[in-house]
Amino acid sequence: MPATTPESGADALARLYDLDLAEDPGDVELYRALARRTGGPVVELAVGTGRIAAALAGDGYEVVGVDIDAAMLARARARIGAAGAAGAAGAAGAAGGRGATASGRLDLVEGDLVDAPGNAGVTAGGPYRLAILGLNSILLLAGADRQRAALAAMANVLRPGGVAVVDAWQPSPADLVAFDGRLSLEWLRTDPETGLEVTKTVAAWFDPATRLVTLTTIFEEGAPGAAPARWTRVDALRLITVDELASFALAAGLEAEQLAGDHELGALEPGSDRVVLVARKP
Repeated sequence: MPATTPESGADALARLYDLDLAEDPGDVELYRALARRTGGPVVELAVGTGRIAAALAGDGYEVVGVDIDAAMLARARARIGAAGAAGAAGAAGAAGGRGATASGRLDLVEGDLVDAPGNAGVTAGGPYRLAILGLNSILLLAGADRQRAALAAMANVLRPGGVAVVDAWQPSPADLVAFDGRLSLEWLRTDPETGLEVTKTVAAWFDPATRLVTLTTIFEEGAPGAAPARWTRVDALRLITVDELASFALAAGLEAEQLAGDHELGALEPGSDRVVLVARKP
């Protein structure tokens, strides 16, 4: 990172988010398969740094990505460029950007996902054939009302026959018992962008009355033997049950096709660590 351009905390956390996902969660092939089934265009809510959306654009689909975090969207634009974008043009929506891959296009819009299709650049009633809310993003909507609104937003942007998919972590009872504030070292990695060593430590607290997990993530980054920089993020995650997810989809006018237990759409069973909802708009 050039000394003349100090990195902001938001920029650092966006970069470290990508480092955290350097261990592939294995979900991109699910969305590729659903895109092959439905065709495009595709909308991804909580697009983050574009890990999923850029892959789909690279496959030739027209993709719109919405996120409230400007630093995450900046990383998404950089990802497009690194993948061989033809260029970026102006602003899309409130503060977004557009990139053309070799075969598709990814438009980025800054805004609250529950406001879709109110965000500029996100069209109501279609033409989207696939709407994605991936990798636990629904948990960041720290209330049942906002989680319900997210499913309604997905239904509102889909055309008839379109498909919505939501991926949500399902912690085990043992996980919840461990959410008592204890610090846990998750990993030690070297960031290829900076060449520095990074440790990730987390602490979590679970409130069963509200189903909220308060998650504190601490990244420490530095050269061996040197004082590290510390970057801290605090998130409130509302755990969503399988029944709630299905009921929110139904209330949004979506018909649940499948409640799966993994990214391969295997059976949802006791002990499954996630639920993947695939629902169709009639």
